[in-house]
Amino acid sequence: MREIETLAALDAALDAGTPLRGLRLQDLDLTGRAARLLGRDDVEGLVVLGGRLPDDLDAHLRSHGALVFPTDPRAPVDPYRARLYTPDELYDGLREVGYAATPDARAHAWSRDAALAHDAFATLLRAIHDDSMSDALTDVLGTTPVVGVMGGHSLRRDEEGFARAAALGHALAGAGLVVATGGGPGAMEAANLGALARSADALADGVEALRAVPSFEPDVREWAALALDVRHGLLDGAPDGSGVRSIGIPTWHYGHEPPNVFCDGVAKYFSNAIREDGLLARSTAGVVVLEGAAGTVQEIFQAATALYYGDHERPLPRLVLVGHRHWSQDVPVWPALHALGSGRAMAEHVHLVDDLAEAVDVLST
Repeated sequence: MREIETLAALDAALDAGTPLRGLRLQDLDLTGRAARLLGRDDVEGLVVLGGRLPDDLDAHLRSHGALVFPTDPRAPVDPYRARLYTPDELYDGLREVGYAATPDARAHAWSRDAALAHDAFATLLRAIHDDSMSDALTDVLGTTPVVGVMGGHSLRRDEEGFARAAALGHALAGAGLVVATGGGPGAMEAANLGALARSADALADGVEALRAVPSFEPDVREWAALALDVRHGLLDGAPDGSGVRSIGIPTWHYGHEPPNVFCDGVAKYFSNAIREDGLLARSTAGVVVLEGAAGTVQEIFQAATALYYGDHERPLPRLVLVGHRHWSQDVPVWPALHALGSGRAMAEHVHLVDDLAEAVDVLST
């Protein structure tokens, strides 16, 4: 079975005379390839996932045993899309008409539409969309080592912790790791920003510029518009083809958390459970956890569960908590982790540090 996600790949298959049986054509506009495809009848088992195709091609494929999966033109997302989102896509129209009219906000509204709450077709489209996101994320990351950075969404841009989180992201990316976060504001935004910046000076300038709008509340429009300006400024000075340094994996489940714009790609999910599990599973180089509250604590113990049941037979990722006082006293997670790891392989892979440089050393060796 072969997935074809670009017209160039389809052209190559047609030119080579590759049998079309069993192929999956994902998110392609087949209008310009209709004549060639109408001349083929070896399409039994061919699957067309979304995209566009003329009515006569649709009828031809179906009559010869192909499966053509429809979408809903009223849906604000393409459930079969074969690539990650870009920040500019999610915030399209932000400056002209405001946040509520952007694709990001409309997708959230669609996910919360009471009329669609028990609509099997809408539920199916959201599930297909999330699977497509996971597939696209695999294509982008490949075997590149990824470090997950977790932290609270409430951290303001004008707080000292924001600059520290940005410095952490910058150091991790500089060590050759892809920085993956939950893709939201706060510590997540800071880590993605740090990874995107190619120099310490550029990062310092970006952090300083963002202080002008310290929070996404109450105005997402102003918060995101400033960030887009900072992002474009950072990219203007970046070398071409420098690779993926930063990924955001947010969810529409939390409508109060707009996505940050400093990722090279955004894998946004309708299902929060799928995206949380996916973020941790892809953090192959380990996870570093900055100060946070309930959501961050949940992520810590999700990561700890895999470590608890791990053994010495296979490599285990590291879990690094930053902030002795916070994780030992304010939110006493560390004593529980220490107790769980006692006598198990987990004990060697869980760390509590105060120094960000130490966290980077642990994760990059």
